[in-house]
Amino acid sequence: MSRYAAITGWGHCLPERVVTNKDLESRINTSDEWIWKRTGIRERRIAGPGETTSSLCTAAARRALTCANLPAAKLDLVICATTTPDHLLPNTACVVQQRLGASQAGAFDVNAACTGFVYALAVGAQFLRAGTLERVLVVGGETLSRFTNWDDRGTCILFGDGAGAVVLEATDRECGVLSTVLGSRGDLEHLLAIEAGGSAKPPTPETLARGEHFITMRGTDIFKLAVRAMSRAASEALAKAGVRLPEVRAVIAHQANVRILRSTQEALDLPWEKFFINVDRYGNTGAGSVPLALSEFLAAGGVSPGENLLLASFGGGLTWAASVVRWADVDAVVAQREVPSLPLAPDGIERPFDRTPTALAG
Repeated sequence: MSRYAAITGWGHCLPERVVTNKDLESRINTSDEWIWKRTGIRERRIAGPGETTSSLCTAAARRALTCANLPAAKLDLVICATTTPDHLLPNTACVVQQRLGASQAGAFDVNAACTGFVYALAVGAQFLRAGTLERVLVVGGETLSRFTNWDDRGTCILFGDGAGAVVLEATDRECGVLSTVLGSRGDLEHLLAIEAGGSAKPPTPETLARGEHFITMRGTDIFKLAVRAMSRAASEALAKAGVRLPEVRAVIAHQANVRILRSTQEALDLPWEKFFINVDRYGNTGAGSVPLALSEFLAAGGVSPGENLLLASFGGGLTWAASVVRWADVDAVVAQREVPSLPLAPDGIERPFDRTPTALAG
């Protein structure tokens, strides 16, 4: 019997602090109009004191588990996609696993920059399809503001913080992650990088003074490569899944900027209305971008069982990926569980889950 990996829960988390383009005008030589025309970004969320990548990921994961009506103790694996971990050691997934109380789960991180969530989704789906595991939590999140040079108007206008998560469950129904396409070009690593902080260039007073712990990017080169790679990977993923372009219900693409999204839409020859957009409110949230957008789209009730979603992303490395997800009859997949369990509310009382957008909001 064939096995598939269905999404049964989703959620996201955003910092409370909002930084608008107007706010940036007082710090750097820019304007709201200049940023908006070039990026489609109006504002972004910035982590405050005490907020970390793991805290955002944990909150998103809890909402995804509540949505899936699944206690954390039932998870087999936690995968965290991030470029901005709390620490080099331990990995952020282990911190999330502990905070959730996922006592039976393994945990590891995936670092593929902005493409990280789609990579992690592919890995999690393979564990389920192979019959090795039954339930996997995949979370992507970033605190990119901690690695942003706020005096560099070419990059500081782009990035924000946030996290999103999904629960994957094994099922015999033909649904869920139908195909994935992964790609990379390590020879172009210099186009988008954080040069210092690793073993090749450990932190020193000199690396700090030179700003080598900040994100650097050659935007024009990245733009061309991102459009080409995402559109090609998306086409390949659709072909692998046997899904035609008119059968795509919605495209959940990495929210880097509107110009990249527009050019990708034109390359795929899909209606713009099929692209879910939230970059105007959150900017580029790295590995948190796709799951955050996916969670908002799903919370709005945007898909029905049997409809196809196309995920696509591009990031440093350079990396890119695409995936076709056929939406499951979530209630039917949940009903297949061996021992259905209800989540504990904060007061310790078990309650049936109300799958409403307010339960999942960031």
